[in-house]
Amino acid sequence: MDAAAVDRFFARLAAADPEPRTELTYANPFTLLVAVVLSAQATDVGVNRATRTLFEVADTPERMLALGEAGLREHIKTIGLFNTKAKNVIGLSEILLRDHGGTVPRQREALEALPGVGRKTANVVLNVAFGQPTIAVDTHIQRVANRTGMAPGKTPEAVERGLEACVPARWKQHAHHWLILHGRYICKARRPDCPACPVADLCGFAEKTPAAKPPAAKAAG
Repeated sequence: MDAAAVDRFFARLAAADPEPRTELTYANPFTLLVAVVLSAQATDVGVNRATRTLFEVADTPERMLALGEAGLREHIKTIGLFNTKAKNVIGLSEILLRDHGGTVPRQREALEALPGVGRKTANVVLNVAFGQPTIAVDTHIQRVANRTGMAPGKTPEAVERGLEACVPARWKQHAHHWLILHGRYICKARRPDCPACPVADLCGFAEKTPAAKPPAAKAAG
């Protein structure tokens, strides 16, 4: 996909959804950080279901520590890997209080030093909470980048580098959300909805899903 096609790609997604947002529910940078940590190998719907009650009682590092690891597990036990995630959330809450005055840092290095926080999680927090034009590559974005030919890569890091290089500056702030939502609802892993895709003509995917054929008319008589 050449530079002009990439620009048209995002222009169309922007026309359909000018202000895309994360589907995770959060109230502040801390609850966003916790929600993203919990979302690893889990759905946003499942995380939101668990955090609906969690964030009513623990929306700051202090309140999370007061809840404790056992109390946190009770709120998130419906989420995959909840034991490890509970340990990480309590650990990052302790570090935020000890080293950052209870606030979520705006620096990548400080974020990635927190338990359970990798590059993708840091990118989401930097983008959503602090308005930095980062691109957090998950399985949906990696699939879209490869299928379309926009930024082919075998690893999330390779795809991120490719997207950083090819996405025009005016689209970078929201590129992550446009791509993830496109992958989640249109360019799905199984049977992508190519007939409904607004950028199908720009896409290099060779195995596009054909449009359904209209039912055959019944013979008279």
